[in-house]
Amino acid sequence: MAMAVRRASASAFRALTSSRNFNSSILTRDLHQASPGSKKIVGVFYRANEYAEKNPNFLGCLERALGLHEWLESQGHQYIVTDDKDGPNCELEKHIPDAHVLITTPFHPAYVTEERIKKAKNLELVLTAGIGSDHVDLKAAAAAGLTVAEVTGSNVVSVAEDELMRILILVRNFLPGYQQVVRGEWDVAAIAYRAYDLEGKTVGTVGCGRIGRLLLQRLKPFNCNLLYHDRVKMDPELENQIGAKFEDDLDAMLPKCDIIVINTPLTEKTKGMFDKDRIAKCKKGVYIVNNARGAIMDTQAVVDACSSGHIAGYSGDVWYPQPAPKDHPWRYMPNHAMTPHISGTTIDAQLRYAAGVKDMLDRSFKGEDFPPENYIVKKGELAPQYR
Repeated sequence: MAMAVRRASASAFRALTSSRNFNSSILTRDLHQASPGSKKIVGVFYRANEYAEKNPNFLGCLERALGLHEWLESQGHQYIVTDDKDGPNCELEKHIPDAHVLITTPFHPAYVTEERIKKAKNLELVLTAGIGSDHVDLKAAAAAGLTVAEVTGSNVVSVAEDELMRILILVRNFLPGYQQVVRGEWDVAAIAYRAYDLEGKTVGTVGCGRIGRLLLQRLKPFNCNLLYHDRVKMDPELENQIGAKFEDDLDAMLPKCDIIVINTPLTEKTKGMFDKDRIAKCKKGVYIVNNARGAIMDTQAVVDACSSGHIAGYSGDVWYPQPAPKDHPWRYMPNHAMTPHISGTTIDAQLRYAAGVKDMLDRSFKGEDFPPENYIVKKGELAPQYR
């Protein structure tokens, strides 16, 4: 069934996907031919260059721009896309003042600051192609009466699978072994002295929404001890089915865990949640996986704990800021397995979040509501978890 859905999604979007190559002329074409009632939609995506043509379903890049060009233009709307999003003279700044809709992604985020919101006199709607809208100043968006929405659920499977992979990579001490092979070396002892089984370990998730629950379900066959901390307790039947135990007190849960996975959104309450003091409450030799948001962690506290061995391994794909600068200290700390922000942008996820963005645009043009779970800010009102 899932395969059939993916095939249907792929087929639908092939018709919308243009094979043209993008260059600066596409980004700066004449904007003075708008028809009455047309909207100006601005999309910010990462540039794929030679990889854009390697997969027809690679919709999340600049060159394909979610496959929306032909559809939007057939509706009489303008669609401007760019990867140039930072600094006062960037391409995005030129289009912000008269944009009606802004589409951005967590993987190459356009930071929608209060200053940008004040400049955007026509802006009505900010859409996240994916999950996680913390690149938007949500209070400023609410104060301006904007709607902010994302494609909830679009990459839940993708991120949960990636988290499971990272847990295994850390626990089995995989990366140093791989690096030995690349260097032409062979030293089993250098890997085996800190490689473990996952079975029997205690895994705790901080946050247990869609991704956290799916991760716990996927961990159950490994016979781990499963704990979770969240604002809301899981349905008792599901909790019993998964075999997970609710922990009301985060600081009491942390020292019990061999592995900690961060699955909470970035809010004012969670920003910097894992500082030096909270990391010190974790078990010495803990493994931490964070695919949620980089700013949940105190950057230097993570570096120090990895260097001392208090954190035995840290893995994730989220940084602050993004893209991470070359001198970001997480690039160089010991015992890490970091990647660019890739967990939620598999091709399968791209098909889902491209379809979700198109659906919300279509509903917006028709004056219809979005699925309730997609709203982060609805006409100036923040969703409960961000209040």
